[in-house]
Amino acid sequence: MAASKKNKALNPAGIPYTGVFYRVGQRVGKPGTEKIYYVTFKRDGKKIETKVGRQYLDQMTPARANQERMKLIDGISKTGKEKRLEKAAKKEVENSKYPINRLWEEYAKQRPHNDNFKKDKNRYEKYVKPHFGKKEVHEIDPLSVDRIRLKYLKTHSPQTTKHILALLKRLINFGAKKALCPTLPFTIEMPKVDNIKDDTLSEDQLKALLKAIEEDDHPQAGNIMLLALFTGMRRGSLFNLKWSDIDFERGFITLRDPKSGKDDIIPLNDQARAVLDSQTKTVSVYVFPGRGGKKRTNAQKSINEIKTAAGLPKETRPLHSLRHTFASLAVSSGEIDLYTLQRLTTHKTFAMLQRYAHLADKRVKQGGKAAGDAIARAIKCDDNSKTGNLK
Repeated sequence: MAASKKNKALNPAGIPYTGVFYRVGQRVGKPGTEKIYYVTFKRDGKKIETKVGRQYLDQMTPARANQERMKLIDGISKTGKEKRLEKAAKKEVENSKYPINRLWEEYAKQRPHNDNFKKDKNRYEKYVKPHFGKKEVHEIDPLSVDRIRLKYLKTHSPQTTKHILALLKRLINFGAKKALCPTLPFTIEMPKVDNIKDDTLSEDQLKALLKAIEEDDHPQAGNIMLLALFTGMRRGSLFNLKWSDIDFERGFITLRDPKSGKDDIIPLNDQARAVLDSQTKTVSVYVFPGRGGKKRTNAQKSINEIKTAAGLPKETRPLHSLRHTFASLAVSSGEIDLYTLQRLTTHKTFAMLQRYAHLADKRVKQGGKAAGDAIARAIKCDDNSKTGNLK
């Protein structure tokens, strides 16, 4: 039975609802007929008509149909066509052939090919691809991810394992954001990592290192290390540094594209200035240029030779340790608080500085004494005031 002509939908008072009507059609699943409700409204100047429900199947009434019309006008509900399109798009995404390998290809196209990307590429090729490369997102289950996490925890550090799983998670989130794949229906469990590791060089180690730098004849390695010590700059920032980034007149250094993802400015202290004054300028725009005057990407060999000459432990990461030494000595001086240190070291979050919090005990004790003295003075003043009132 074809649907009949339009009929006005009336409210209890017998007044037609605006934009609401029904047609009589064959009842679904049972003999007889039922009312099929429709509404009309305008969106962007265009008239839209859509079905909102059946009398028996959906328990639809004129009043409910009117409410649905209001929701459609307000954008709370969607028309039947919109629902069908959304369902089709969702199904297309779910059925699309985008295994992790293809997600990585798309992800790699949109990432700057810097040092961080090189690390990600190595992690992907070595750890993620062998296990998940050919799988689509809907084929990845919690058990398979847990097995990989436990496997690598047996042979790698929690931090390395976390980096591997974080890359997998980042690829899937990227794909979902670009409508290439669905999101994971579960949360990837990350290993717990204790980042509080003392990489600070001792006084004797620092003296030995400075002596080794002084005796080394490499034209750049020693100054790279000294600048890390006197400014706390990251390895990437040191290699990115151009002469145009240094304002000798006002005493500032601009860090281009540091770890925080934006440019930062740090002060040029006298010790750092002396290092830069001693650095030989070439035709390159970089302070520490690589081959052909291009940006340097590595100085590990020369830096490790200095580390070895200084007798530092094998596991020492020189530039990393010098950055931590800068931060530790700055806080231990009692003249720099953690907020100022955050600005100097360009840490992204304040939480990253908690490893230095215990070094600020001197300032905390001074602050506690000052607060106690202030309260004592206030109490004493208040007592004197009350005594005066009693006289």
